[in-house]
Amino acid sequence: MTEPLTVAVGDQIPAFTRTTGLHEWNRYAAVNDEFVSIHMDDEAGRAAGFPSAIGMGRLQWSYVHVMLRSWLPPGGRIRHVRTQLRSPNLKGATVNVSATVTAVREGDGIRTIDLDIMCVDQDGSQLAPGSATVEVPLAS
Repeated sequence: MTEPLTVAVGDQIPAFTRTTGLHEWNRYAAVNDEFVSIHMDDEAGRAAGFPSAIGMGRLQWSYVHVMLRSWLPPGGRIRHVRTQLRSPNLKGATVNVSATVTAVREGDGIRTIDLDIMCVDQDGSQLAPGSATVEVPLAS
């Protein structure tokens, strides 16, 4: 029998960190058929008002999923993820995704956990705040 994931309001889950740039964006674009100029070309990024090419917003959202999946035990599932893209991740930026437990509920053999999510860059600039809800079985 696997022990259920135990958390309390205020707990931080393990963060996920990734330095991004053209190599990471190109791989993401290949999977999602998202070869958009502002993600591949510095001139296009500058023409759009950025200092260089920028990372995909959905890539930050994907990093949230990687963080949650890495933390969840077998049988755990992501029920909901919401992010607000506030700033792009720039070429060479280190994106840090963290989460804090805001609520824990139990019922019908499931522990439901709500989290506040934050994506920031290496300077602490807010890239994408958000929230998530995950479920884990109480017993297996």
